[in-house]
Amino acid sequence: MTMTDNPSPITTRLDGEAPEIQVSFDILKRGAYASPVIVAVCAVFAGLDGVFSALYGMALVLVNFFCAAGLVAVTARISLGLMMGAVLFGYIARLGLIFLAVILVRDASWISLTALGLTIIVTHLGLLVWEMRYVAASLAYPGLKPRRQ
Repeated sequence: MTMTDNPSPITTRLDGEAPEIQVSFDILKRGAYASPVIVAVCAVFAGLDGVFSALYGMALVLVNFFCAAGLVAVTARISLGLMMGAVLFGYIARLGLIFLAVILVRDASWISLTALGLTIIVTHLGLLVWEMRYVAASLAYPGLKPRRQ
């Protein structure tokens, strides 16, 4: 075997199903379940401004998760090297977009920065921890664990 016989991660691409899309839809579903609770908590502590802030924060988080999964799914079909770069720089870009989305509304009359900030942080972490119970850590079942019959 020569060096050219080994596939390069720069040119190798992945074919088949995209488990990250399946996982992101599952996160979106769980976010829909959690959103009434988060909105209610923010309403209690920040009133109507808390409701709007929580809804805005939930939208930012769910769009962030979906964009991350879409970025991986699309670039993995092109090359693994591109996927690695897209994951790294996509993370930085998505953080920048969340920052920009918060900066643009920080002085709006309908926003509660405390409710918005807590919603973004708690929702990101909470949905990831919740989803860990349902993701298979196995190459046999990439994505979600198979359901018991």
